[in-house]
Amino acid sequence: MDLSLTETQQLIQDSTRDFVRNDYTKEVLLDLDEMPEPLTKELWTKVSQLGWMGMAIPEKYGGTGNSLTDVAVLYEELGRGPVPGPSFSSGVLGALTLLNTASPAHKEAWLPEVASGERILALAVTEKRYGWSPGHIEMTAKQDGGDYVLTGTKLFVHDAASATDLLVLAKTESGLSMLRVDANIPGVSIRVLPGFLSGVTEVTFDNVKVPGEDLIGTEGAAWASFDAALRSAIPVLCAYKVGACQALFELSVAYSRERTQFGQPIGKFQRVQDHIIHIVNYLDAARWTTYEALWKLDTGQDAASSVHMAKVLASDGYLRACDFTHEVHAGIGVMREYGLTLHTKMSRSLYHCLGAPKYHRKRMEGALGLTSLR
Repeated sequence: MDLSLTETQQLIQDSTRDFVRNDYTKEVLLDLDEMPEPLTKELWTKVSQLGWMGMAIPEKYGGTGNSLTDVAVLYEELGRGPVPGPSFSSGVLGALTLLNTASPAHKEAWLPEVASGERILALAVTEKRYGWSPGHIEMTAKQDGGDYVLTGTKLFVHDAASATDLLVLAKTESGLSMLRVDANIPGVSIRVLPGFLSGVTEVTFDNVKVPGEDLIGTEGAAWASFDAALRSAIPVLCAYKVGACQALFELSVAYSRERTQFGQPIGKFQRVQDHIIHIVNYLDAARWTTYEALWKLDTGQDAASSVHMAKVLASDGYLRACDFTHEVHAGIGVMREYGLTLHTKMSRSLYHCLGAPKYHRKRMEGALGLTSLR
C-alpha cells in the first residue's frame, strides 16, 4: 500500500489549498457561520467552475471520473478551513447515491447537472429516533395511483437549505424506497437548526405529492444500494476530518511557540507538549485508517471493516483534537474572532453524520464476523 500522493493528487492538493487560502479566509468562514445557508452564489459558482462537483461522477455523466482517493485529497484541504456548504452532500454523497441507486435514464438526466453545480442534492434520511440503520426510518410514502404522498419529518439533514433536490428515504408498501423531491415545492418546509455548522436542518413534508417517475431505482430495494454508496462516501468525509485535525495541529504548534508565560514559550511546558502529542495521535490514527480504506475501495478490495474503522477514528479524533487544541490555547480559543470555535462546532456537527462511532463499531464487528461471538 503506497499512500504517497500521485502527481494528479499533488496538483489537486496545491490548487485546493490555494483556493481555500484566498477565497475561504477566516473572515469569510466567520461570516458564513452566521448565515442560514453557509453558501453564497459567488462562491458556489467558483467551486462549480473548478469541477469539484463532478470529480466523483464518471465522464459519461458529465464528471471527471476521479478515484475516491483523488476526491479525498480535495476534501482533506476543505477540512482545513473548515469549509462549509453542500459540496460533500451533493457532489459526493448525493452523486454516489444516484450512481448506486438510480436508473440509467435518471443518471443521464440528473448527474450532469450535479457535476456542473446547477443541481444541488441533499440526503434526507434521519428522523426523530436518530440513526443510520434501516430500522430507524419511519416516515411513509403512501401510494396515490402511480404517485406517492410523503408525510413526516426528517431531522439533522445536512445542507437541505441550499439544495434544489432532496433524496428522501421513506417506507413504501414494499419496503424502503428513495424518492427525489423538489426542495422548493409546496408542502416542503425547511428550518435551519441553531448551534450547528454547515447548514443542519429539519425538513417537514406535509402531504407532498411526488410523481411516480421520481422514484429512484426499485421500490422497496433502496437500502442495499444506499448502503453501498455510504461505504464509498464515508472515507471522503473522514478525509475532511483529517484535514481539520491537521489544521488544529498546526494551529496548536504555532500558538505554543508564540505564546509566552513565565519568560518562555508555553510549548516548553510538558503539559502543553502532552496536549499536542494527543492531537498528533488522533490525527495519525484518522489519516492512516482513512487512506487505507480509500486504497481498498479504489483497488476493488473488501473495504467494509476499514471504512467503519476510519469513521470511528476520524469522528472521535476530530472531536478530541478540538478538545486538546482548546487546552493548548486556553481562554483565547473561545474567542469567536480567533477561529478555533469554527472547528469546535464542525467537529460536533459532523460527529454523528453518516453514523456515530458506536454504530460503526458494531458494523465493524459484523464486517469482521465477530458479532456471533458476543
